[in-house]
Amino acid sequence: MTVPLSVLDLVPIPAGGTAPQAVRNTLDLARRTEAAGYRRYWLAEHHLAPGVASSAPQVLIGAVAAATSRLRVGSGAVQTGHWTPLAVAEQFATLDALYPGRIDLGLGRSGQRRAEALRRADSPPPPREARVVDGLLLPKPYDFGPLLAKSAGFALLTTLLQQPGAESPDFADVVDDIVRLLTGAYESPDGHRAQAVPGEGADLALWILGSSGGQSARVAGERGLPFAANYHVSPANVVEAVEAYRAAFKPSDVLDEPYVVVSADVVAAPTDEEARLLASPYGLWVRSIRTSLAAIPYPTEADAAAHEWTAEDRALVADRVDTQFVGSPETVAAGLETLRRVTGADELLVTTITHDHADRVRSYELLAEAWA
Repeated sequence: MTVPLSVLDLVPIPAGGTAPQAVRNTLDLARRTEAAGYRRYWLAEHHLAPGVASSAPQVLIGAVAAATSRLRVGSGAVQTGHWTPLAVAEQFATLDALYPGRIDLGLGRSGQRRAEALRRADSPPPPREARVVDGLLLPKPYDFGPLLAKSAGFALLTTLLQQPGAESPDFADVVDDIVRLLTGAYESPDGHRAQAVPGEGADLALWILGSSGGQSARVAGERGLPFAANYHVSPANVVEAVEAYRAAFKPSDVLDEPYVVVSADVVAAPTDEEARLLASPYGLWVRSIRTSLAAIPYPTEADAAAHEWTAEDRALVADRVDTQFVGSPETVAAGLETLRRVTGADELLVTTITHDHADRVRSYELLAEAWA
C-alpha cells in the first residue's frame, strides 16, 4: 500500500516578490494539492526572515482551512519556546471550533533559550562522516550551535518574541501542560484548576516534530503521540530520530503503535535536467540561512548561475543540497520510496520551493501522479 503524501509550506517569498503575494500563493497551493490528493497541509513557523512569510501559522492555518474542504491543516511546528501552553491550547482549539476535526497541532522545541545554544557551541556533537544506509544518504551532520551562539539575529529574535526576563520551560512540561489544558486536567501546584476556553474537549491531533533522537523523539514516544522526523532539516539524524521514537513508544489513547512522518525537500519537473535547473537556487538559499539565520528571498536560476561558489560555501550546504530529491516524477518517487523504506515512514511530508509559483505547483502535481 502506498503511504500518503502531505505538504509542508514555508510560504516562501521569491526574489522580486512580496509577502502578500506569497500568502496568496499558499492558498492556491493548498487548493491544488488538495485536488491532487495530498493528506495534510502544514505551515512552518519562522520569524525575521526576508524570504519566508510563515511568521503567523495560526492565522494561515485558518485561511488554508477556509480555502479547502478535506485537507487536515496544521503547524509544522509551533515554536514552543515563544508561546505559553495556554496560548497554544486556546489558539488551536479556536481553529478546531471553526474547522472541527481538521486541525493538527504540531509542536517543536525551536525557540529555546540562547543559553541552550551557548551550551551546544561549547559541547559540539562528536564528528560523524557521511554514510549510505540501504541507498539513503545520511550526510555529515551540521551543527547550528556555534552560529546560534554568535548570531546577533538569534539574540534579537529571542528579545522580540519573549517578554523581558521570560524563560522557556522544559519541552516535556510544555507538552504535558497543553495536553492537560485540552483534556480539562490542568491543575496548578496549589490545587487550582484552569479551564481553557476554547480548549477543553477540542478535537485536535497532537504531533511532535524533531530533528534528532533527543528529547522530542523521546517525549513523542513516551506519550504515545505521532512523530514527524525532519530529513529536510537534519538529514544526518533521521534514522536515529525514528529509532529513538520507536524505542521510547508506549501505547496511549491516541495510538496503539508508533506513527512516523518523515519530511523531504523535493523538486520535480518533466525531466531530470529541468528539475536540476529549477532546484539550482536551493544551495544559495540554504547558504543564507547558515550564514545569517535569515532566509533570503528565493533566488532565480540566473542568480544561482551567477554566484561564485567557494569550497567553503559548498561544504556549508552540502548536506542539504545532496539530500534534496530532484528530477523527473519517476526519479523523485524512487528516491522518496528509498526514504520511506529506510525510515519505515507511515507518511511523507513534502516541502518544495522554486522561484516561480507555477513550477512549485507543477512539482507537487507531478509527484502526486507518479506516487499514486
